[in-house]
Amino acid sequence: MVKKFRFPRWSWFVFFTGLIFCFIALYISNKFISITSTDEYCQSCHIHPDADASWKKSTHFYNPSGVRVHCVECHLPPKDQNRYLFVKAKTGLKDLYGFYFKDSASFKWENRRLLEYAVKIVYNESCLKCHQNLFSKGLTAEGGTAHLYYEKNAEKLDLQCINCHLNVGHFNPNYIHGKMTGVPVTSTASLNLYTAPAKVTTFENYTEFIPNSAVAFKMVAVKGGTFKMGSPEKEPFRKNDEGPVRNVSVSPFFMGEVEVTWDEFWTFFASTMSEGRVDPNEVMERNANAPDAVTGPTPPFGIPDQGWGSGKRPAITMTHYSAQIYCQWLSQVTGKRYRLPTEAEWEYASRAGSESPYFFPGDPKRLSELSFRSKIFGADTSNISRYVVYSLNSSGKTQESGFVKANPFGLKNMQGNVLEYCSDFYAENAYSKTSATVTDPKGPESGEEYVIRGGNYSFDAKDLRSAARGFTRSSDWLKTDPQQPKSIWWYSDIKGVGFRVVCEPDSTVLIN
Repeated sequence: MVKKFRFPRWSWFVFFTGLIFCFIALYISNKFISITSTDEYCQSCHIHPDADASWKKSTHFYNPSGVRVHCVECHLPPKDQNRYLFVKAKTGLKDLYGFYFKDSASFKWENRRLLEYAVKIVYNESCLKCHQNLFSKGLTAEGGTAHLYYEKNAEKLDLQCINCHLNVGHFNPNYIHGKMTGVPVTSTASLNLYTAPAKVTTFENYTEFIPNSAVAFKMVAVKGGTFKMGSPEKEPFRKNDEGPVRNVSVSPFFMGEVEVTWDEFWTFFASTMSEGRVDPNEVMERNANAPDAVTGPTPPFGIPDQGWGSGKRPAITMTHYSAQIYCQWLSQVTGKRYRLPTEAEWEYASRAGSESPYFFPGDPKRLSELSFRSKIFGADTSNISRYVVYSLNSSGKTQESGFVKANPFGLKNMQGNVLEYCSDFYAENAYSKTSATVTDPKGPESGEEYVIRGGNYSFDAKDLRSAARGFTRSSDWLKTDPQQPKSIWWYSDIKGVGFRVVCEPDSTVLIN
């Protein structure tokens, strides 16, 4: 006779004890998750002095509906996602490490308000978890167009809600989303107006006056000469499009001491602004001296200066086309020949007689914070910070020209602050298509994108070398522009690009 198996009495005790323990563990873990998800708990580690105050001024805290959005509802994925606990644990450990082992005074708080940082710590699916109806009652026509564009292009272009709604979680009084109205006032508005442009009869530095405005800017006389354009193969961080090295001769030219400032660009905007769009080719083919030869920009969305300030800071976010039209306008009102620099002129002016990676002494391996040596000992900032606005001294934004010293030619911030447009079309192999020695090269005859030179406030030192090349990325820089057709005047997705002007000396200028 086979005996039936029976669980020992103690096994039931173990089972129920284990069950009770599991319930207690689940309760405690859920309670722990709940406690560590409160706003108070988040702010016990996040000691940003403005985080709590700016949140309480935002529409996520104070709004007509009375709904209040909390820290974890933006900075963690939704709870029903499998990765929620993993992201919460990883974020928490990172924050605890920073709280106990880092000096909060060393944090770049201003940088953390920028979109480039925000997209890394705000989860788009969390936005959509709450905002399920993107075409809600009361949405403006412009908002409807923008949301329709988002629905069609979000996955393809990697669009996020925060690309346009950066201000909803932490209020920033300098941030405006919507079409700019009116004309910003220049910092020279209270000064007397200039009645005539500068007269230039000799090849030396001069100050240009924009007639019927109080705006003036300095132009530097750059003597012509021959230099080695490009970088040798052994230069650290060199890229293939920087060679082969060739001998280039450039004729004398005048160049802006600094990038075109907002005072200058807003004067152009106020003089020429138009709500209509024109075909770029039609405008470029017109005679610059003909009446109504220059049509000005349409108003941009938001404030192009990003809330950093206008005045003497470099003008940014305008397109290459917009920069070209500015030069046409400036030529028309001053009677001179202003234009964008060629790539050869730009590098000649940037090098200022040097053949090293920078016009000042410095090894890119020691200056770059991305090099192996710098990750151990820290990047050398002692010299470069005197001449360049870049990632380690910019506080995450552009700076006025007085922030740095000039190069030996008298030009400021050629390598940093903002990327600068050149007149050349970009080609990776542009140098190999010419002979070993060339005079006043103007680049390829055609192309899709233009050369940009220098670096901007967010760049690492390795990308600020005199020979480093870049190019416009028009599609990427317009991906969040919902307008159809997209703006020909303003980029929606690049902050650190601007330009400086060159003036060609005419036949009456005496060149020594």
